[in-house]
Amino acid sequence: MGGKFNSIINGFMEKLNDIGTDKRINLKKANEGIHLCNNALFLLKGMVEKQGFNSVDEEIYFFKQVKSEPLGYLVYFTEVRSCQLRLPKLGFHHQLSFLKKRIRRINKFFNRNWDFVHYMEQELTYLDHQYFTRENQIFPLYALPEACYLDPTFFTSHDMLWARIKGMNSYARYIKNLIQQIEDLHKNNGVSTAFDKKLQWTASKTALTELIYALHSGQVINDGQEDLKNIANTFEMLFDVKLDNIYKTYSEIKARKGSRARFLEELQFRLNHRMDQDDQL
Repeated sequence: MGGKFNSIINGFMEKLNDIGTDKRINLKKANEGIHLCNNALFLLKGMVEKQGFNSVDEEIYFFKQVKSEPLGYLVYFTEVRSCQLRLPKLGFHHQLSFLKKRIRRINKFFNRNWDFVHYMEQELTYLDHQYFTRENQIFPLYALPEACYLDPTFFTSHDMLWARIKGMNSYARYIKNLIQQIEDLHKNNGVSTAFDKKLQWTASKTALTELIYALHSGQVINDGQEDLKNIANTFEMLFDVKLDNIYKTYSEIKARKGSRARFLEELQFRLNHRMDQDDQL
């Protein structure tokens, strides 16, 4: 059904293999991928404008199967490029914290679109006429890289969302592999850290939250420029503990009657007591 588009797609896939999509991609490769995708989409758009479609089935097939390939990879390479530009250059734990934020953003995207994801993953077809024909166009309310292809002759209500889903699936695998590569590199370098010693936090989570807020308030980490959530994430990895909503816990700490920083005061008391005992030796 998509025979007349095969030459463009086959040429696109052949060049895509030369770039590679699974291994770690540098900025140069990401830019090459973006250029390759834009070129394929330009050629497809020109063919659609000149030749159109012979049937509704052919139109559905194009927007569901053909266009989504280069458009999905455009999403993928754009996300990879953004990741590489913003990924911290140094610091194993800074890099992991950054990548875990990316994972949370990916999960939020799939949660927002779970109904359409389910429809596509189950290979359903009963809404294809609504989703993948130009008769039911709905302009999306976002400004993403693929939005430059919002020509009325070249998009449907859901073809861009489908391409973004495919691209984000590939991007999720890329992030997973990147985390594994960074962790392997960290281990191979023989770096011994507290993370490798499996330290466990045995006081309450509220106490740990109190300590985190104290360190953040004291501006003693990264000259006070570090985000509170990043500090919390680092402590979670350090002590292999999952903190609940630290903002809610902090509100509960503030609402205490009498002494509020109880854990810090206890630490101060114990340290002073220890030093007093040491002085008596």
